[in-house]
Amino acid sequence: MLKHVVFMKFKPAVTATDIDQLNQALGGLPAAIAEIREFVFGQDILRTERSWDFALVSAFDNMEAMNRYQVHPEHQIILQKVRAMCDSIVVVDFEF
Repeated sequence: MLKHVVFMKFKPAVTATDIDQLNQALGGLPAAIAEIREFVFGQDILRTERSWDFALVSAFDNMEAMNRYQVHPEHQIILQKVRAMCDSIVVVDFEF
């Protein structure tokens, strides 16, 4: 199994409505992309100086499944929205 962990730092202009729309869009991905085995995400609640604004944790059977997810058209649409919303995005992928 492979875990895919994403941390996002939003641009100052990102609104609560933008984040709500992101939540809705992300929530639809598991039904649209069969390769997803686990998919959880949410906004940071502590908001400390070392916190990131949003995180996503997903799981896939293997690297090939994650690669199919990465290029899936539904993922690509949301990825473009995320890139537009974020000043910074970091990712960690690991096997477990």
